[in-house]
Amino acid sequence: MDKQWYVVNTYSGHENKVKEKLEMRAESMDMKDYIFRVIVPEQKIVEEKDGQTKEKIKKMFPGYILVEMVMSDEAWYVVRNTPGVTGFIGSSGKGAKPTPLQPYEVDKILNNMGMSRLDVNKELEVGSKVKIISGPFSGMFGVIDSVDTATQKIMLLVDLFGQETSVEVSISEIEVAS
Repeated sequence: MDKQWYVVNTYSGHENKVKEKLEMRAESMDMKDYIFRVIVPEQKIVEEKDGQTKEKIKKMFPGYILVEMVMSDEAWYVVRNTPGVTGFIGSSGKGAKPTPLQPYEVDKILNNMGMSRLDVNKELEVGSKVKIISGPFSGMFGVIDSVDTATQKIMLLVDLFGQETSVEVSISEIEVAS
């Protein structure tokens, strides 16, 4: 099973507490291989008040957190039963598993936060095989030649008409090939 992103509903104002508790539970219940990242979607807002400029951190979706996980029965149970969690978005209830977010949805949210859906340090190494999921080379596979984390760009070696060609793509346009 692949890890995917899910939206979890929490009590409004308790997102950071739920994030902490969920990370602690994943560690203590030995679920680190199923529950990977827990993110509270936030963005910096610059406000000008009384002639002074102030930076504020504002929650993008109050009452919701994002969880990157493999949807197994055990992981689903751990997340659902974390104090402060009221359920998953995309689940009809009655024991039905939720539907994950689409990669483009996750990319949009994480890019606003200056983050990437892929863990650049662990998943995107030179020589790794990836699949291009959007753009002109969509559906093709390539091998990572270089990664530029500053610009969020990757140089891939792609087989075009029987010849290995170097192509530059954005991190948001790829996924790790399984």
